[in-house]
Amino acid sequence: MPRSPQHTTHVTSHHLAGWHRWGVYVVGTLLLITGAIWLALHYLVGAGAGDLPHPFEAWMMRAHGLAGFAAMFMFGTVTAVHLPHGWRLTRRQRWAQQRRTGLLLCAFAAVLLLSAYLLYYFAPEAIRPALGWIHAAVGLAMGGVLALHRRGV
Repeated sequence: MPRSPQHTTHVTSHHLAGWHRWGVYVVGTLLLITGAIWLALHYLVGAGAGDLPHPFEAWMMRAHGLAGFAAMFMFGTVTAVHLPHGWRLTRRQRWAQQRRTGLLLCAFAAVLLLSAYLLYYFAPEAIRPALGWIHAAVGLAMGGVLALHRRGV
């Protein structure tokens, strides 16, 4: 029995559904905000030698960690839904350049997940500051790459 056009499984677009796109944006924004506030509290407010950590540092780190778990979930859904369709569609010239930024987003996500895991569980005190700055720089860069990816670059 032939299928009607409404039931076709042929993918013609790789855009995320509205809820999915907003989920990525909300979680990403929460990560950027909580990470930036933690950096400001840690390095600007409590920058004096021998100063105790700011009382909100721990809360910002907890919020950042919670948003990180949400980000892992969202990255998993993007990987399952958006990435396979987008990979197939990037054979078309119109979307070919998005493959580069998409791969960069995946690489950045892997670096962020690994560095977060290392910072939380394994990083010796000697490398913790450098690893933290790498984590922060990649996190900030990911926001810019996401904007480029969204624009089709």
